[in-house]
Amino acid sequence: MNDVWRDAWVLRDDGLAALVRELARGGRQVIGPTVRDGAIVLAELDDAAQLPHGWGVELEAGRYRLVRREDAMVFAHSAGPQSWKAYLHPQRVRRWTADRNAGGEWTVQGEGEGEVPAYAFLGVRPCDLRAIAVQGRVLGGGPGADTAYRRRLERAFIVAVECTDPGATCFCTSMGSGPAVGAEDRGYDLAMTELLDEGGHRFLVRAGSAAGTEMLTRLPVERAAPVTESAARRVVADAAERMGRSMPPVDLHALMAGSLEAKRWDDVASRCLTCGNCTMVCPTCFCTTTEDVTDLTGDHTDRWQRWDSCFDLDFSHLHGGPVRASGRSRYRQWLTHKLGTWHDQFGESGCVGCGRCIVWCPVGIDITEEAAALAEEARQAGEAGRARPAEHQRSAGQKGGEDR
Repeated sequence: MNDVWRDAWVLRDDGLAALVRELARGGRQVIGPTVRDGAIVLAELDDAAQLPHGWGVELEAGRYRLVRREDAMVFAHSAGPQSWKAYLHPQRVRRWTADRNAGGEWTVQGEGEGEVPAYAFLGVRPCDLRAIAVQGRVLGGGPGADTAYRRRLERAFIVAVECTDPGATCFCTSMGSGPAVGAEDRGYDLAMTELLDEGGHRFLVRAGSAAGTEMLTRLPVERAAPVTESAARRVVADAAERMGRSMPPVDLHALMAGSLEAKRWDDVASRCLTCGNCTMVCPTCFCTTTEDVTDLTGDHTDRWQRWDSCFDLDFSHLHGGPVRASGRSRYRQWLTHKLGTWHDQFGESGCVGCGRCIVWCPVGIDITEEAAALAEEARQAGEAGRARPAEHQRSAGQKGGEDR
């Protein structure tokens, strides 16, 4: 038996309430999917009834629609507009405050080492689980590590849920990040597979950490039968066959490095609004900037860190102006970094195949379509390059004959 299925248990549908209750023990904030404002969003949960029972989504490029399902599945929906980045790497964080006293002296107080929330994340998709690991290596390691981020991640209890109903914009299979929680995946405490068949509505659950194992002792679980394990494997394998998108089967790192002057960049630049939506919804984009805010007296100021985007004209602004002034150069920077130079910096891709950037792009630009177009342009250029020497040899031979 595969190690990932060792010690699997079954949690019935009515056991979700116990899971939410136990996750909240010790003051944890339970964050999970719920229906609000016409979408499935992440929010704090007080009860399992707030989960999106019987709700699904229809996705396409530039389109998101909440729909009612014909069953009571809880997690049979694709990624919404938010990712867990919003909690681990908040959109806006105060870094320090400074106050001037009556004598004109300044006192600076840092915010970086303060208390961080203890989260319990319920419903983390495998693609998002990979994204958390990717961003953890970016922000949580190295000499410039964000210590607050690292503490948030270390304190989080993560319940991953395997994908059984991928959307039309999902392509995690081609990025190696889903739809299953694999044996190589780390960072989760519990992993669940939702089933609804003749055996009833239930969740196959297994632990991924000591904390997860201890949690199972507090839940109304029963030992999983082999037939349940087989059913779970089957629904996840079926999901892998129903991915709505895929990346071209090429070396994306090499493709990006060799496509800097591709004509396709002009095509995408004619459509891109440089709004930065793709970077805001991306679960791995991490860029930030800082801003200082002073009160009217001039005696108090705060420094805030907030999300930034490589699509912002000021993102690459130097004393002489922006380095990337055109939409073409900014989109190229985002895509070549995400799929290419991210490997050089962090040893892996910055894309996990969640498809959010496709759905939430106002004009429906599709990252898989752009990568495929670049791959096709490179293929055609390669064929033309191989043909030219042969044509040159033929024309040289003919000319030589005429000279003779």
